[in-house]
Amino acid sequence: MTSIIVVGAGPTGLLLAGDLAEAGLEVTVLDKRPAGRSNLSRAFGVHARTMEVFDMRGLAGELLSHTSYKMDKVAAFGNAELDLSRLPTAFPYVLICSQTHVERVLTERLHRLGVAIRHDTEVTALAQDGDGVDLTAAGPGGETVRLRADYVAGCDGVHSTVRDLVGLPFPGGPVMEGIMLADVELTDPPAKPVVRTNRHGFAFIAPFGDGYWRITAWSRADQAADDAPLRLEQIAAAARQAFGTDYGMHAPRWISRFHSDERQVPEYRVGRVLLAGDAAHCHTPVGGQGMNTGLQDAANLSWRLASVARGADPAVLEHYHADRHPVGAAVLKSSGRMARIATARSRTAVAVRDAVAPMILASAAVTRRATMQVSGLGIAYGRLRGEDRIVGTRVPDRRFDDGTRLFEHLRAGRFALLGAAAVPGWDDRVDFLPGEDGRALLVRPDGHAAWSGPPERSAIESALRTWCGDPAS
Repeated sequence: MTSIIVVGAGPTGLLLAGDLAEAGLEVTVLDKRPAGRSNLSRAFGVHARTMEVFDMRGLAGELLSHTSYKMDKVAAFGNAELDLSRLPTAFPYVLICSQTHVERVLTERLHRLGVAIRHDTEVTALAQDGDGVDLTAAGPGGETVRLRADYVAGCDGVHSTVRDLVGLPFPGGPVMEGIMLADVELTDPPAKPVVRTNRHGFAFIAPFGDGYWRITAWSRADQAADDAPLRLEQIAAAARQAFGTDYGMHAPRWISRFHSDERQVPEYRVGRVLLAGDAAHCHTPVGGQGMNTGLQDAANLSWRLASVARGADPAVLEHYHADRHPVGAAVLKSSGRMARIATARSRTAVAVRDAVAPMILASAAVTRRATMQVSGLGIAYGRLRGEDRIVGTRVPDRRFDDGTRLFEHLRAGRFALLGAAAVPGWDDRVDFLPGEDGRALLVRPDGHAAWSGPPERSAIESALRTWCGDPAS
């Protein structure tokens, strides 16, 4: 049985580990945090494509069962708004819920699968050869832990030890200092989420749905270090500077300050070690892409590891970098651009920004591109010359005559082959379903098209061997 060590039990590592366990692989999860210690609540927005990722795992309902807020319009600059309500998905909104809740849902899934997280365990050394990876860690009480696995996935955040141990650089640098966060109650809350920017700074406020609101603020006049003391009054002052009011914020349940870097590793894979989430890329919080990008990294990587374990073409795993590195680079570019526009300093730049943004977003074509990008629904991966144009694109959910949905068939890391007769030998990992246009379509477990072609037995068997592994004997 193929074994994998997942280092880091944040959202990215938890999703990856759960996927691998569901696929029948042997999974060990290491996390340096003590049991019960939250990963804080920095991330708070789950975009539409990530909601689809949860739906493909049967977890969207659990995420939605928690008190949360569906934000179907995202305020931009000036009076401009991005309308998400028309997105082509069952989840046309940003779900405002804490990272803590996302982790809770993923941890409960992992426990249901019988996988325990080894807390208080920090990686100290790593060595790999052609057959596997040897990993050394300091366990609870300081005892030495030695493990070996076929692969190691580094999901251990911006300060990734795994990344350092394989010698990967993390080029880039700081973009914004002194970003302030808090979850607070409001005496006089606004009617809806609000974002305001001016030459002094910016602030964003949105409800969790449980009586608390997340406030994110940046003030040009308050650029303290991450570890500098932070009082609620400082955040309230930044809010008043942006909104003209602090909405009577009080009773903070969480408060923090951090800085934002823009960094990305040049390679997401070094031999049998792979990186995902903040270990591979980090960027500004503008646009709320961080946790979402990491979760989608995990969704892309997990099925690849499972397929290669079953005998798929090794290139299936090699293409993880080819898929996800450009996505990470695009997020760095777009979030960085938005952050620089938001922090414009001169009165003229601010006035031009606030006047031009509504005019640009008045274009239906521009709005569609922007909403598809920020939601993640527009992500498409590369294809080889001669392949069908659908290859690499997101395949929307659909309902079949028996009442089931495509996304339900992708659960437990299964592929779906639409428009072709069942082929013996792959029933344990492929669902054979009706098609629509006379062509066969193989859908990957992450909901993207892997292959499309005429429904001929030889072509289909070749595609199944390449993407899904060897047939069962």
